[in-house]
Amino acid sequence: MTMPTANGVIAQQTADSHDPEKNIFSGESRGDGQSRAGDDERRAGDGERRAGDGERRAGDGERRAGDGERRAGDNERRSNNDPRNKQPRQNNQPRRDKRDVHGWVILDKPIGMTSTHAVAVLKRLFQAKRAGHAGTLDPLASGGLPIALGEATKTVPFVMDGRKRYRFTVAWGEERDTDDTEGRVTRTSEIRPSADAVRALLPQFTGLIEQIPPQYSAIKVQGERAYDLARDGETVELKPRPVEIHELTLVEHGDNGQSVFEAECGKGTYVRALARDIGRILGCFGHICALRRTLVGPFRETDMIPLEELEALCNRAASGEGSLADALLPVETALDDIPALAVTRADAARLHRGQAVLLRGRDAPNSSGTVYVTVAGRLLALAEIGNGELIPKRVFNLTGLTASSGRSNERV
Repeated sequence: MTMPTANGVIAQQTADSHDPEKNIFSGESRGDGQSRAGDDERRAGDGERRAGDGERRAGDGERRAGDGERRAGDNERRSNNDPRNKQPRQNNQPRRDKRDVHGWVILDKPIGMTSTHAVAVLKRLFQAKRAGHAGTLDPLASGGLPIALGEATKTVPFVMDGRKRYRFTVAWGEERDTDDTEGRVTRTSEIRPSADAVRALLPQFTGLIEQIPPQYSAIKVQGERAYDLARDGETVELKPRPVEIHELTLVEHGDNGQSVFEAECGKGTYVRALARDIGRILGCFGHICALRRTLVGPFRETDMIPLEELEALCNRAASGEGSLADALLPVETALDDIPALAVTRADAARLHRGQAVLLRGRDAPNSSGTVYVTVAGRLLALAEIGNGELIPKRVFNLTGLTASSGRSNERV
C-alpha cells in the first residue's frame, strides 16, 4: 500500500316483475252493481298500470340511451388510452433517457438564477440521474456554484465544510430587511464612513465571531425556513452563532458611498450580515449591492464555467464534435484535503463488498481517520483507518460518463 495525499353500476329495474295478481274468489257472492263497480275499478287500475308501464318503458329507453352514451365515452377513452392511437404531443420536447454521469461542474452562476434552478439546468444538460450543489449562492450573487453529478454527490459535505472566498460591494446609507438590494429600506443615514474608519473596524470581524444570520435566510425555525416566515410578515428572532472569518480586507473605497471588500470565511458565514453589522457600528448603515464567490473548498475561479459555455458544449456534443466530459472535474477533486491510500486489487474487492481490510506490513499507514482509497489510480471508496483496519464508509461506482483526462490535468 502507498499513501499519497371503481366505475358506477346502474341497478337493473325490477318493477315490471312485481305486477300484483287479481284476487277474485269464485265462492264469494256479491251484487252485479258491486261486481261492475269492482270491474270498473279494476279496469281503471289496469289503465293506470298500463300508463305506468308506458312510463317505465320510456324510462328504460332513456336509460338505454344514457348507456349508449356512456359506452361511446368508454370507447373514446379506451381509444385514447390505446398506445397505438397515441399522437405526439405538440410543443413538448422529446423525453430523454437519464444516464450515469459522475463528477463536478463548477458553474459560474449568473446573477438572477437560484441555486436550485442552476442544478436543474445542469441535470438536464447532462441528462444526469442525480445532481446537487455544495452550498447555496443567493440569486443576486454570481460566481462559483459547485454542482455534483452522480457519485460526486457522496462528497458534497467535504466541499461545504471548506473555505469560501467572496468579493462584495457594500452601499452605505441604507439598511434593508434582506440586507441586499432586493429588500425594503428599514433605516437610513446621511453619514458616509471614511476608508480609515472602515479599516479600523475590520479586526473586530476577523477570527471566530458571533453572527446573527439575516432574517431572509434558509435557517429553519420550528421546521420552517426563516425567509418564508419573513415573507409572511413575521419577525423571527434568530440566535447568534459562531462563524470563522479568516480574512477580511478593504479593497476599494470610492466617493460614491460604496466600499469593496474581500472575505475568506468558513462554513455558515453570511456576508450580508457582515455588511449589516459593520454599517450599524459605523452608524451609517449598509447593505450588499454586489456579491461574487471566487472560491469554494478546492474549487477556484479558474475552474468555473459560464452557463453559455456549457450550453454551447452540450450542443457540440450532441452533434458529435465534443464531449460533456470536458466540463467535468473528477469526483475525487472534492477530496483534496484528505489523504489518499492505494490498495491492491484483492483488497479493493473486499472493500467493494463492504468488508474491512487488515492493514499490516511495513507499508501500512500509521495514521488514523478518513482516507480516500484508490486502486490502479481509480477512486474506489471513502474509508476510516482505525485499530489496524481499513473500514469502507462510502463505495463509489464510477461506471458511466466521467471527467476527461485533459480536464483533470488542467488543475495540476
